[in-house]
Amino acid sequence: MQILARCPACGCSWRLDAVAADRRIRCRKCNRLFKIPSLEDIPKATEAIRQAKTQIYVDERGKTYG
Repeated sequence: MQILARCPACGCSWRLDAVAADRRIRCRKCNRLFKIPSLEDIPKATEAIRQAKTQIYVDERGKTYG
């Protein structure tokens, strides 16, 4: 299983192996540290993203999406 990760700061994305789940990783482009959800939390995160596509989403830095 692979996980598609996207940096919340610069938007750079790449595929990670499942061993990266529930760990903090550093973006290869901007060097920001962010957390990959655990495998159990990925369905919840996917549902939140799916619902956010029809709404406005505000991240922890106050940036809005939608």
